[in-house]
Amino acid sequence: SARLARQPTVQCASDVFVSQVRIGAMKNVVLLGSTGSIGTSTCKVAEDLPDDIRLIGLAAGRNTKLLREQVKQFSPSAISINCPDAAKELANEFNGKPEVFYGEEGLLKLATLPEADIVLIAIVGTAGLQPALAAIRAGKDIAVASKEILVMAGEIVMAEARKHGVRVLPVDSEHSAIFQCLEGRAPESVRRL
Repeated sequence: SARLARQPTVQCASDVFVSQVRIGAMKNVVLLGSTGSIGTSTCKVAEDLPDDIRLIGLAAGRNTKLLREQVKQFSPSAISINCPDAAKELANEFNGKPEVFYGEEGLLKLATLPEADIVLIAIVGTAGLQPALAAIRAGKDIAVASKEILVMAGEIVMAEARKHGVRVLPVDSEHSAIFQCLEGRAPESVRRL
C-alpha cells in the first residue's frame, strides 16, 4: 500500500553486517555464538562471500554437533565450547587444528585473537560482555547482536570503544533500525531513545 511504500527501509542483520565488513580487503571474523540464530546466519553470509569474510574463530554453547560441522566447513584457527569435556573431545578429534578452548576463558581467547579484524558477539544474554570488552581493549571492532550487553553496560562499552578507537556495529533488526535512524545525525540532536 501507499503508506508502506513511504516507510524507510530497514535492513536485515546480514545486510548490515555485510555492508560493514565489505569495506576493503578480506576480513578475519571471530564469531561468538556460531550455533545460534545470528551465528548460523553469519555462517551462511561467510559461505556466500568467501572472498570477503574468513571465520577464524567460532564459539558455541552446547551444540557440539553443529560446531563440529562448522569447523569442517570453515577451518577456523580456534574454537571454544562451554563444556570442558566437550572441548577435550573436540581437541582429540581435530588433533590440534583448530586450537580448542572452553568456558569463559575460551571466549576471551577467541575475542582477542591477534589476527581478528572484527568480533561478532551473538551470545544470548550477558555472557558476551567480558569478551566484548576484551575485544575492544585488544583493538578489535565489534559487531553486537545481543542487546543485553548494551542495555547493561552501554556507556562502558561505548567509552572503551572511543578510548581504543574501534567501532561498535549493530547486528540485529532493532539495533540496525536505530543505527539507520541516527546515521548522519549529530548526537545532540537526539533527546531520547
